[in-house]
Parts: sequence; C-alpha cells; structure tokens
Amino acid sequence: MGHREDLLEGAKRCLLEKGFARTTARDIVKASGTNLASIGYHYGSKDALLAQAYVSLVEGMGDAFEGDGAATSAEPGSLERFQEVWSNVIGTMRAPGSIWHLSMEIVVMGDQLPEVRDHLARAQREAGRGFVPMLMGGREEDVSDETTDTLGMFYVTLMTGLIAQWTFDPKTAPTAEQLTEGLRQVIAGATRS
Repeated sequence: MGHREDLLEGAKRCLLEKGFARTTARDIVKASGTNLASIGYHYGSKDALLAQAYVSLVEGMGDAFEGDGAATSAEPGSLERFQEVWSNVIGTMRAPGSIWHLSMEIVVMGDQLPEVRDHLARAQREAGRGFVPMLMGGREEDVSDETTDTLGMFYVTLMTGLIAQWTFDPKTAPTAEQLTEGLRQVIAGATRS
C-alpha cells in the first residue's frame, strides 16, 4: 500500500479506538506508519481524512446490511424484505465496537467538526441512493435523484433514528419486527377509505 491507503487504514483504526474528537494527526501517523506531511498532501486535512475513513467504514457495512443473501430472497418492496434488511442493519448496531457511535459523535459535535460534518452530509445522499435497491430491488445506478431525495432520505432518516436509539439505550431500541409492525400500521392507516 502507498501512503494514501496507509493513512486511510490508520485513520479507520483510530476512529474505532478513539472517535473523531480524540483522534489527533499524530495518532493517525503512528497508526499508519507515515508522516504528518502525508495527511495534508493526500487528504488536505486531518478532518477530511477522518471523514473519508468514516465513509469507508460505513461503505464496508453494505454487505452486512444485505446479510448472507437471505435478505434478497424476499420480494423487493415487501414488508418481509423491509424486515430482513432492517434486521441485518440492527445486527450491525448490536455488534461490540459498533461504528455507529461515531455517527452520534458527529451529530453532537457537528459544529466543532464542520469539515467532517459537511463531508458526511454529502455522503448521506448517496447512502439514501444505496438503500433504495437494497429494499426495493433494482440497481443503484438506476435510482433517480427524485427517488434518492424522497424514499432514499426516508431510509436514511430511519437509519439515523435507529443509530440514536441503539447508541442511547440498546435495551429499549426497536427491533426489525417492531419497525415492520409500525410500518404495517402506517400503511393500514394511510389506506383506510
């Protein structure tokens, strides 16, 4: 690996160990075996590197969201598919050392980490685009901007709420079954004549 990749891997390790606010440029350099100048040269700043490292960690979760293929066995757009995918998503939140705690750090400290917050805000839209085919079928590259900005952002909002609940109090956070039953009730209420 080159310095760019070494820095990214070192930043990921630091994020998981220390979070955004407590990770210093020197921590990243130590974890990556590089030098301070490499951060600026390859990423522009420590915060930009940390934001990219976080996005990379989250992108690595896509396979976990889809499970072992079972999630794709249910009909796209069905309540069963909804439950299976969200069950897999919640499974990543239950894991020790879940990366989702980092998301809450950004929400709470966003004003103090504006470069990280801005980078992640841009990535959020693409996360919404990625959720649509996972739950509704199809290919990510075929998801329109309008669908991304509506359905995709609905899923991102659900994800953000789940992250907050699982970070704050995992004992009372909802299960995929509870979310699915809630959605079933919303659908029933909305389709009453």
